[in-house]
Amino acid sequence: MLNTEASIYKSLVSLGFSDKEVRVYLSVLELGRSTVARIARKAEINRTTGYDILSDLAAKTLVSISGKEPKQEYAAESPDNIKRLLEQKLEQDKKNLEAATAGLIPQLKSIHNVSQRPQVRFYEGQEGLREVFEDTLTAKEPIKVYASVNSALTALPSGYFREYCRRRTRMGIKVRAIIPNDDGGRDYASRDKDEARQSVLVPPDKYYFSPEINIYDDKVMIASWREKLGIIIESKEIAEAMKTIYELSWAEAKRLDGKLKLNPPKGPTEIV
Repeated sequence: MLNTEASIYKSLVSLGFSDKEVRVYLSVLELGRSTVARIARKAEINRTTGYDILSDLAAKTLVSISGKEPKQEYAAESPDNIKRLLEQKLEQDKKNLEAATAGLIPQLKSIHNVSQRPQVRFYEGQEGLREVFEDTLTAKEPIKVYASVNSALTALPSGYFREYCRRRTRMGIKVRAIIPNDDGGRDYASRDKDEARQSVLVPPDKYYFSPEINIYDDKVMIASWREKLGIIIESKEIAEAMKTIYELSWAEAKRLDGKLKLNPPKGPTEIV
């Protein structure tokens, strides 16, 4: 019975030979030239499997075959052939490594784990701008906004924004917005209570937001009114960073808003 705990058995297995290959190879080494029946009995495998394993070992030049069926005999070649076999494998592995490094790995990296990498989607034209705004209606948390109402109206009609705000309000999605203190911004802020929004106004000569940025969940939506281009970046890390920056901006915007209220401009002109 073969001792599978023997160091010679474990060494051969560690070199990549299967359990049955090791059993057959060691049996052939011990028996010398022999028939498949005797080899199979000693290796404790069935005869059919013995033929298959001996054929594999012969292909690796570890066993030689003489005679014709049904009287074929098998003999072990020099164990030095294992060294040659390993050297060939090492050479082939080196070639495979070079080929993989040059071609395969860069290709695989390009498609690796897309779900965990930032996803960036682009939407063009007026319809594309509508699409990015529609995506904000999937928000599970209040949307943080940098916006310029007057700029938005250069790309989409006021009717769309009115309807969008009604739907967002019905869905219970709140908004915090930092907007320039111009006619459009003041009119927009005047409807905050009805549209589930909290707005702060900042000096338009210093803080005029174009493109618009909306931050929600794991997403950052950018609407470029000038270029008629919408972008959605989906990344937890990027969204968290943008939210942190927004909180800093919000604190300063509230301070500026308070100063503006001490000296408010003359009455708003309804734009949106």
